[in-house]
Amino acid sequence: MRVLLDTHTLIWYAFADPQLSATARTVIMDPLNEILISPVSYWEIAIKVSLGKWQLQQSYEDLIDSLWTVYGFQILPILPKHTAGLIHLPYPAKHHDPFDRLLIAQAMVEAIPVVSADTKFDPYGVPRIWD
Repeated sequence: MRVLLDTHTLIWYAFADPQLSATARTVIMDPLNEILISPVSYWEIAIKVSLGKWQLQQSYEDLIDSLWTVYGFQILPILPKHTAGLIHLPYPAKHHDPFDRLLIAQAMVEAIPVVSADTKFDPYGVPRIWD
C-alpha cells in the first residue's frame, strides 16, 4: 500500500514520540508499504524551525537525510497535476493551511491515504489512517 505521511506524523515517527498512534507506527513499519513524503513536509519543517515553533532533536539536515537513508521513505514530488488539484479544492471550516491543502491535493490525485492525526483532513474525503 502507498501512503503519504503528514508532517507531524513523520516527525513523531522519527523522534519516537508517544503521540504517534500504534496503527500509524504499524503502517509505517510494514516493509510491504511504500511510505511517501511530500516536499511540502520538509518545507513546513524548515519554516516552523526557523520561526521557533518547533525544535528538532538533531540538525534539520540530518533529520531530512535520515528520511531516505535510515527509514527508506520515498519522495512524492509535487507535480503540476497536484497543484492543479488545489484549484477546485473546497475550504471546509475555513481550513486554509497551505501545507495541509497541498498534502490533501497530492493524496487525492494519487488516490492514496494520508497517515495523520489531523481530523481537518476528513471533510475532504481523503482516506486518513490513524486509529
